[in-house]
Amino acid sequence: MSRLIPISASIAALLLGGCMVGPKYQRPAAPRAPAFKEAPRTAASDGWQPGKPSDQQLKGDWWHLYQDPQLNALEAQVDSANQTLKAAEANFRAARTVIGYARSYEAPTIGTSPSAGTVRESANEPYFLTALANNGGGDFTLPFDLNYEIDLWGRIRRGVTAAREEAQASAADRESVRLSLHAELATDYFGLRSADGQAKLLDDTIQAYQSALELTQQRFTGGLALQSDVTQAEAQLEQTRVQRSDVEVQRTQFEHAIAVLIGKAPAQLTIPPSPIDLQPPQMPAIPGMLPSELLERRPDIAADERRMAAANEQIGIAKAAYYPALSLNALVGMQGTSAVNWFTWPSRFWAVGPTFSETLFDAGRRRAATERAHDEYDATVATYRQTTLTAFQQVEDNLAALRILESESEQQHRATTAALESLQIFQERYAGGLDLYLEVVTSQTTALADQRNEIDIMRRQLDASVLLIKAVGGGWDAQQLRKP
Repeated sequence: MSRLIPISASIAALLLGGCMVGPKYQRPAAPRAPAFKEAPRTAASDGWQPGKPSDQQLKGDWWHLYQDPQLNALEAQVDSANQTLKAAEANFRAARTVIGYARSYEAPTIGTSPSAGTVRESANEPYFLTALANNGGGDFTLPFDLNYEIDLWGRIRRGVTAAREEAQASAADRESVRLSLHAELATDYFGLRSADGQAKLLDDTIQAYQSALELTQQRFTGGLALQSDVTQAEAQLEQTRVQRSDVEVQRTQFEHAIAVLIGKAPAQLTIPPSPIDLQPPQMPAIPGMLPSELLERRPDIAADERRMAAANEQIGIAKAAYYPALSLNALVGMQGTSAVNWFTWPSRFWAVGPTFSETLFDAGRRRAATERAHDEYDATVATYRQTTLTAFQQVEDNLAALRILESESEQQHRATTAALESLQIFQERYAGGLDLYLEVVTSQTTALADQRNEIDIMRRQLDASVLLIKAVGGGWDAQQLRKP
């Protein structure tokens, strides 16, 4: 008898624990590179540098690297007020509840359907013996039924694992949305400041052109200038006013976009003008990293990797359909002919027993489901690898943009300096009667275009720095994906 105890325990463990069919998940290989092609400049340069341990390292609130209080105040409102982020948060909570739904299949289902009633059969019923007629009988039943599927082949356990991995992917999706929204707000903010810089430049230029027009009118009155000089000065002034109005449109749109990002109606937000610094922008330093580290630093890559794991579980679930299912069914309760004897001991009843079920023929349904699971897994692998390649491209693009824009900024600054000197020379020569006003107009147009382009290059440098921070994950790490 003592020998039967361990044997019975082993059988019970097999029935309750079962085994797992289907492939064990292993993360597929992803594209890798030994280093970025567009590597940051060395520490001897003034450009981007590999970060060193300090308080300025790339963190979750990466926008503090720009040391702009107005930007910090706006970014702080995104997490609590942005509606897109709230939708992503709700999707994550919904994905997390699916885990509990999947886990419910690990426990038995218990239900009841009590009923009470009395029936009297008609003595005149066709083919009914009149002698058997009575005054009616009662049927009072309180049943409890139990159904429990024993997870022999891991179908239920794989379902729970798949739900957990989908929840992790949803959490990574939420972080991707959060990173994108903060980056979008930063680029909109720098666009607004650039527009403020353009507006200030154009306002100063309009004042200078107004003075030039007045001077030209005085010279025309004194017979020292032609009528065409006056009309050219007027045209130059009005064209600049048109550009100033166009910049105002751009600034308004940036301000409206920022308002929506922080969960406000555009009418509720007014950002005071703050022209971008006309000095070359101070770019923040971020930690250097290898391309392989992007696999842990990008939430979108982490989301795709978790979806690969979930798709792998679906293969095991599909394969479990080939094997027989074992269920344990039980029914207990009380049944009586009246409320008086309903709950007496003789009114008890019960039934219990296992049920095996196996599909013998389904015209290829299970095979098609398994092939579909394999195909969907292959699709997630391809998506994961494509996301990784795209991440490499984004980092390389913005590293190259920062490197090239730094050189372009220096070139543009020299061009602007030369254009302003040329303008001053032509203005002096015109005042001395040595040149036509057309030369002044041409030099004014060139100088203004160079100054505006210099501000635009600064904006593009700031945008590229934001996009680079976004491309390397913005301080996020896959270790933050705790298992729900």
